[in-house]
Amino acid sequence: MESNQMQRKRYTEQQIVRILGEAEAGVTVEELTRKYGVSRNTIY
Repeated sequence: MESNQMQRKRYTEQQIVRILGEAEAGVTVEELTRKYGVSRNTIY
């Protein structure tokens, strides 16, 4: 049985820390959402 829902991406703890570190370093949320394919809400 096929699911029509989007499959969720899983990130390791290290990847999450790196993404949040980039945000703290001044990378805009828009850039991060494009780069990593996540929503604005995911960043916050």
